Amino acid sequence: MDTTEFRKRGKEMVDYIADYFEQLEERQVYPDVEPGYLRPLIPDSAPQEPEGFEDVLKDVERIIMPGVTHWHSPYFFAYFPTASSFPALLADVLSGGLGCIGFSWAASPACTELETVMLDWLGKMINLPEEFLAGKDGEGGGVIQGSASEATLVTLLAARTKTIRRVQSENPELTEADIMSKLVAYASDQAHSSVERAGLIGGVKIKNIPSDDKFTVCGSALKKVLHEDRTAGLIPFFFCATLGTTPCCSFDRLLELGPICNKENIWMHIDAAYAGSAFICPEFRHLLNGVEFADSFNFNPHKWLLVNFDCSAMWVKKRSDLTNAFKLDPLYLQHCHQESGLVTDYRHWQIPLGRRFRSLKMWFVFRMYGVKGLQEYIRKHVKLSHEFENLVLQDKRFEICAEVTLGLVCFRLKGSNELNEALLKSINEARKIHLVPCHLREKFVLRFAICSRTVESVHIQFAWKHISELATELLNA
Repeated sequence: MDTTEFRKRGKEMVDYIADYFEQLEERQVYPDVEPGYLRPLIPDSAPQEPEGFEDVLKDVERIIMPGVTHWHSPYFFAYFPTASSFPALLADVLSGGLGCIGFSWAASPACTELETVMLDWLGKMINLPEEFLAGKDGEGGGVIQGSASEATLVTLLAARTKTIRRVQSENPELTEADIMSKLVAYASDQAHSSVERAGLIGGVKIKNIPSDDKFTVCGSALKKVLHEDRTAGLIPFFFCATLGTTPCCSFDRLLELGPICNKENIWMHIDAAYAGSAFICPEFRHLLNGVEFADSFNFNPHKWLLVNFDCSAMWVKKRSDLTNAFKLDPLYLQHCHQESGLVTDYRHWQIPLGRRFRSLKMWFVFRMYGVKGLQEYIRKHVKLSHEFENLVLQDKRFEICAEVTLGLVCFRLKGSNELNEALLKSINEARKIHLVPCHLREKFVLRFAICSRTVESVHIQFAWKHISELATELLNA
């Protein structure tokens, strides 16, 4: 494919994607295929001779689309949103075309410097404390990780290294292995499974702090566990607070937890993967109060801020905590400006070496929507979630299971778990809308998340009517 054909095919691909979005509402949101459906549809090995673009694009529709779950459909209410917007898609094309691998400043200065500035822009949009911003000479700063899971792992590993070095300086007779065996990290019993997975990868114990009746962790619960573990000779070193838990979008009490972590010399990381985008709205910013006590903070613009995957924004108060843990400097990665103090080499802030020019997506979206446009988008989704909540509350057969704060409604039929499992099964088998469940204490609960950029009130009304009719069939069976 030369540049002439690339121009032609590129325009065709843009048309295909535009048509996809325009006709998305007509596609079945959840695929009707069985495991292994795809293999019989394609050859056992790659073709020896080149094939034409037309044939490949035809097979996208014939082979790929039947197995696609349409995350951007206005009838998709599962998990959490995955962001998408045309400015972000265009920026992703540019990123792919430039092909920068921005592991260091020298590898592509614009790739590094735009990221630093965009994380400062975003930090100011959510009113992060000044310590988290890079500015011109700050000690903190932001970085784009691939996911909130990566951010949690990176901060846990940095906290582990920092703690080991501190404890060894105080107790030179202790080996690293001695200290590792005593390290313990903490998170809410409502925290995402990625926190537990970070502990597995990091080789440290993870303990769940019991949440209260609103599914939040309070200071007294953390204090109790810390006292027990210190008495047992363990070394608490890391606490992951969650703002907007995956099951029900609950918020840990940062103003209680933060001072405890600071006093106990425990790294506090805040995971606000979904909810963090809402903090650009002044009326939701109070949910972030207490971030001033944290060592690191993360949320995903690729969930709810119209920046398509992957783009997970992470800030630290002291970037030296990351570079001290991850810095390796072979000759082939060194450059003449790295000791100047004026540049950032993001390879020292993350697990992988290579990184794409992801900040272009933020730059395009922030400029082409503006803060006000992004705020309107968040507010619309929150309004739609309350519309659905009100529909549920009007039906005495159903109950709301957790406070509706942002764009997630947790609800269920009053009755057994088996009844609600049957309802969810009938919803997803009908394939008109798509939902996923969660457990809140011992209850099987249905989650209704406002996800699509194009979702409107008419889709909420349709979804509720559909759910209500299926519930009637089930209860009358």
